[in-house]
Amino acid sequence: MAELTVDVAVVGLGPGGEALAARLAEAGLSVVGVEERLVGGECPYYACVPTKIMIRAADALAEARRAGQLAGTVSVSPDWAPVAGRIRDEATADWDDQAAVDRLVGSGARFLRGTGKITGTGELTVTGPDGTTVVTATKGIVLNTGTAPAVPPIPGLADGPVWTNREAVQALAVPESLVVIGGGPVGCEFAQVFARFGAQVTLLQSNARLLPQDEPEAGELLAERLRADGVDVRTGVKITRATHHDGSVTLDIDGGEPVTAATVLVAAGRKTDMAALGLGVYGLDESAKGPTVDDRMRAAEGLWAIGDIAGKGAFTHMSMYQAAIAGDDILGQDTKADYRAVPRVTFTDPEVGAVGLTEAQAREAGLTVRTGTTQIPASSRGFIHKLGNEGLIKLVEDADRGVLVGATAMGPGGGEVLGALAVAVHGEVPVDTLRGMIFAYPTFHRAIESALADLRS
Repeated sequence: MAELTVDVAVVGLGPGGEALAARLAEAGLSVVGVEERLVGGECPYYACVPTKIMIRAADALAEARRAGQLAGTVSVSPDWAPVAGRIRDEATADWDDQAAVDRLVGSGARFLRGTGKITGTGELTVTGPDGTTVVTATKGIVLNTGTAPAVPPIPGLADGPVWTNREAVQALAVPESLVVIGGGPVGCEFAQVFARFGAQVTLLQSNARLLPQDEPEAGELLAERLRADGVDVRTGVKITRATHHDGSVTLDIDGGEPVTAATVLVAAGRKTDMAALGLGVYGLDESAKGPTVDDRMRAAEGLWAIGDIAGKGAFTHMSMYQAAIAGDDILGQDTKADYRAVPRVTFTDPEVGAVGLTEAQAREAGLTVRTGTTQIPASSRGFIHKLGNEGLIKLVEDADRGVLVGATAMGPGGGEVLGALAVAVHGEVPVDTLRGMIFAYPTFHRAIESALADLRS
């Protein structure tokens, strides 16, 4: 059993953990990064990057099909091979993290491949392919262990192969038919991609609507657009049983027709295993979804947690933001986290960008709420765009203070239009000041002006 003493140990090298370990090492601290899977985490290998490559390709097919009504005769033949090849060769290096490991070590940090468990205050036992190492971290430990795909406890579902996001991005071919379980961002993105590449797709959502964390108008419109792409969208569904037979899966639906498909893709949430981390050493609840942290990302004295397990949003940008906060705290800088303008984007077509509070959340918080909404097709740019112009802008105002506390930008480039709204929410820019802005014509973001004009109780 080897022993290692460092200033800081970072357990989990997703985007935030990797960036934090490198930063601390470059600042002169002795650092070890621990990762049991791939350095870089889910984002570059199984989530953000490869899925957006898939979406880019699917959007290109959709736009090419629209060209027949805008520019002339067009013939489109989907081919998955370029997508699979780009993910393998350009994005993931065939799911090899050596470049990321080299980058980390090049920053001055040490690297241990293996599973880390807290076995004492400031002590970590790492078990990996090269044996066991006991790490003593004199300044403390940072947890960035992320989450893993969760397969719901549907009787029979685990009796045969199912896809999660990890299998989906490694697919070498498009399945003839696909059932997607889950109508959140991940499920909706995958459903649209595979439908546009020719799969017969059914999307099953237990909630009454898609994107339940976003504005109802966004979920309703997205359901319409997915159906236009051929997706059989079913909401308010309870799956009672799964049966695997002759290479296909049948899902029984309570009160509805069963669904049979060649492949099932599960996009119904993520899971953590806090007990496996040994958090009880610090007196923390190991049955919780994650440790409770303060505004400096401290979970306990000498223990920080960032990223998915910190519970403020499973986004790469959140992990990176929290890594910066924790890094400042470790290096003696007084920086506090501020979550009033957290942005999120679902990269469907149309894109759904949102920031801050929804209308329902603002009302639950006891605010005096005014909302303003405009439809993108009614805007000048929407008229020019003509096809694929579906979307909306919705603003949520705290009327007592006269500032926006939330906003949704749905439509072509919705995630980009969101940028202006995120600045407004984060900076608490007075609504009257926003009304006095000059919005470029004809742009999609000009629709913000119309939404401002619509603000009412």
